[in-house]
Amino acid sequence: MNTEKSWTFWTVFSSTFLTIFLAEMGDKTQLATLLISAESQSPWIVFAGAATALISTSLLGVLIGYWLARRLSPKTLDLFVALLLLFITGLLINDIIS
Repeated sequence: MNTEKSWTFWTVFSSTFLTIFLAEMGDKTQLATLLISAESQSPWIVFAGAATALISTSLLGVLIGYWLARRLSPKTLDLFVALLLLFITGLLINDIIS
């Protein structure tokens, strides 16, 4: 039985868009953009700057992810990301407690 996932263009695009769109709603980047736009009274320039910054950081993520995927198995990459998220969670909990 073939258990490999089928990754069509629309599957990858829609899952990426929904995941990033929902993750970015209300986060500090959006709040910073909101404040800069309110203070500058130049919403289109703020939009252009913020969009360029988000595209740049996304490009970095894609390139690093592609580079890692060529060197590590998906299982190893999943384990690495899970451990990294646990580490970050521990740091955040430690920050809250102290």
